[in-house]
Amino acid sequence: MDDAAPAEMPQEDSPQEGARVAFQAARRYWMSVLARAAVDELATCLAGTGGAPVYQRLRGPESGLMMVRGRAGGGGAAFNLGEMTVTRCTVRTEAGQVGHAYVAGRDTRQAELAAVLDALLQDPARGDAVRASVIAPLAAGQAARRAQVARKAAATKVQFFAMRNMRT
Repeated sequence: MDDAAPAEMPQEDSPQEGARVAFQAARRYWMSVLARAAVDELATCLAGTGGAPVYQRLRGPESGLMMVRGRAGGGGAAFNLGEMTVTRCTVRTEAGQVGHAYVAGRDTRQAELAAVLDALLQDPARGDAVRASVIAPLAAGQAARRAQVARKAAATKVQFFAMRNMRT
């Protein structure tokens, strides 16, 4: 029997690692909300936070194409579905936060505003207030629009099971 310890012992997550993972999950969420928001919504929300901070563009905004991949049946083999236009932008605020944004389409202003808001959301002094005044209302509006579309789709749903029972 070999008494040697394994080369790599599994370690429990440190508090710093847990905080990093939680921050990444929160940022993934707010980035998805910002990417789906319209440019006028972003401008209104940014004005409501006291306006844009002084920032410098590091990249873009610039438009290009991105390959969209899909999976057969949602879990099968991956395939290239096609290309879509995206616009990206990266900014740095005077406080040192770097914000990134990728948005669908060619709206350079939307990408720039989303990147500025991403940088503000990372600011320890303003992040919580921006989450409450920007992300929460935008997410609620997006959820309401999704629910409305779902209600419209549900109204047109055909119950094939009921039709089959009616024939017999």
